Amino acid sequence: MNRIKQFVILILICFVGIVITVSCKSKAVLAEGKASGELTAEKIIKNHYKNKKNFKTISIRADARYEDRDNTQNVSVDIRILKDEKILVSVRFLGMTMAKALVTPTQVQYYEKLNGNYFEGDYSTLSKWLGTDLDFAKVQNLLTGEALDDLTKTKFTTTIEDKLYKIQNTNPKIEKEFYFEGERFLVKKQQISQPVENRMLKVSYPNHKQYGEIILPAGMAIEAHQQKGKATIDVNYNAATIDEEISFPYSVPDGYDRIFID
Repeated sequence: MNRIKQFVILILICFVGIVITVSCKSKAVLAEGKASGELTAEKIIKNHYKNKKNFKTISIRADARYEDRDNTQNVSVDIRILKDEKILVSVRFLGMTMAKALVTPTQVQYYEKLNGNYFEGDYSTLSKWLGTDLDFAKVQNLLTGEALDDLTKTKFTTTIEDKLYKIQNTNPKIEKEFYFEGERFLVKKQQISQPVENRMLKVSYPNHKQYGEIILPAGMAIEAHQQKGKATIDVNYNAATIDEEISFPYSVPDGYDRIFID
């Protein structure tokens, strides 16, 4: 699978109460707190979900760097989100659109120009390929800096690690870890591992910024480990617009070949 195609798939797993009609300028990087004193998992989770992300649409402009053992690629990325309905990711290189992906609650589609291919399928295909359950909510949560899973539905143990609150499930087949800073309990890192299959997905959020009434990551670092090797994506959010009217143009160019992911 070529690097542009890998980039699109990985970035998908791989991320205001008032309508805003102009681009929001972000404030400085938010100050974060250190974990101090033991808290129950229930308290940590409750504090995390106090950070409500009330929005209709988000439009993000970002730069990204993809790297595996064979390739390194710098691209620009446009991410458009219509909350709970659709996500459009456009990948550009030297100003030219090289790939697009459109995600809805029922379907994942993408095409890439390098080889003239496109994909259409449901989440079960990508979940099998990635080695972890995937759905629309998880993709949306990844991009907006929320915990991938609904944390209220799992039992966790708690510790403090690297001055962060860490909660971890007790399932040896699929290990899930979530790390939170101590001021607003924003996600700093989340990791899903399948030791038997030698698979691991880790998403880190170095910093966060305030846009209007909503807090978003300033970027994210994604690491995906499989038996075939390791791939990383570093994404830097340059600007974000909240609750503007935005379009979601997507159509596969004529003559492209449909591919199937085993």
